[in-house]
Amino acid sequence: MDVREESFLPGRRHTRAWVFGSMLLSALVSLTASLVLSIDAVVLAADAGTELACDINAVISCGSVAESWQAQLLGFPNAFLGLMAEPVVITIAVASLGGVRFPRWFMAGAQAVYTIGLLFAYWLFAQSYLVIHALCPWCLLVTVSTTVVWVTLLHWNVMEDNLYLPRRVQRWALGLVRIDADVYLTLAWLILLAAAVLLRYGAALFA
Repeated sequence: MDVREESFLPGRRHTRAWVFGSMLLSALVSLTASLVLSIDAVVLAADAGTELACDINAVISCGSVAESWQAQLLGFPNAFLGLMAEPVVITIAVASLGGVRFPRWFMAGAQAVYTIGLLFAYWLFAQSYLVIHALCPWCLLVTVSTTVVWVTLLHWNVMEDNLYLPRRVQRWALGLVRIDADVYLTLAWLILLAAAVLLRYGAALFA
């Protein structure tokens, strides 16, 4: 039997509406955060001394993060990448909600490209956490929403057998999706990140 035929899973969470609805919502959140960060970058470019609305204390400080070299790794504000990437994700989500079935190679490519975006988001988080010693709430929102988009895309691609995985690996991945392991692992990961932030900065977050 073809794995694509086996991949249908019962339950609302495995439906096209649920998967791509979640992806659309997360991508819209990420796009909104990227827009705010882009505006802040323009404001700081005009006046480096401007205090941003999310400059709350020494730890919660968008300005400290935005003025670091890491925030402009490619020579322009990283937030501009979100303005370019998220509309593509939104288009995929909306088209899929409308019943469009993209080619297997396209969805595998989308997963690969978004994986690069996810790794970049976590590199930026690590830089803020370990090097800059300041956290930007909008950047954290992008990290979380990017994680959710990546997981929902992975969820669909595993169900649809789009990733060209070996048959044994595909069946194993499909089994994990069937028992909602992707949801539990994602929640555990995000809770772990939140705990790491609290343990490192503690009361300074609320000073």
